[in-house]
Amino acid sequence: MTSSIDSLGERERRTVLITGASRGLGRELATLYEADGWRVIACVRGSASVDGGIETQSLDVSDPASITALGRTLEGVAIDVLINNAGIRGDTGGLSTLDGGDFVEVMRINALAPLLLVQALRANLLAGESRVVANISSRAGSLAEGTLDDDDGDYAYRCSKAALNMATVKLAQDLRKDGITVLSLHPGWVKTDMGGDEAQVPVATSAAGLKTMIDGADMADSGSFRGYDGRRISW
Repeated sequence: MTSSIDSLGERERRTVLITGASRGLGRELATLYEADGWRVIACVRGSASVDGGIETQSLDVSDPASITALGRTLEGVAIDVLINNAGIRGDTGGLSTLDGGDFVEVMRINALAPLLLVQALRANLLAGESRVVANISSRAGSLAEGTLDDDDGDYAYRCSKAALNMATVKLAQDLRKDGITVLSLHPGWVKTDMGGDEAQVPVATSAAGLKTMIDGADMADSGSFRGYDGRRISW
């Protein structure tokens, strides 16, 4: 694990912190940003690693103490972009298999952890230049569009992403005075372990689109819900 202490050389580059970066979309985003010359802080569980010279930090987003510890480790490190990507699907069997423990765990990881990360890294974002928080949400969490073309029984996942969308709106309001832009972003039905074999969007396509959205975001976009392709999604 490499040092996270800033230097003059490091601050010549913009810095992005990505959660859930050991595989799938998070890993692809880390690779894209590193190739674009950014300093990448890739947060992973346990001893997982990311290819190349990407810096890693251990983080269990299900554990508030781990999030607090990350904030202490990165004290004084300017962060330009925070990408809250880590997430889980949970049970998909519908009402008949709904389990309280599973539901709470999905909510803890998908909805609460992004809020705790912003809380822990707020000073880091204020020290950055871009000042963007990107919450990787899902169209599945849209009350207007989330069930238009599928009937999957993923109660916990859908509820967690709806909660994350409200968190985006609240954070956008609270952090506007700090000049921090907060986005909810739908990555599409991505061909990852979570997306499954029938998914339609290549992970490279989704990550590239998300990076374009994040890098071009400003305060006029704060509190919005957009797809990786730029389409506005109804709440």
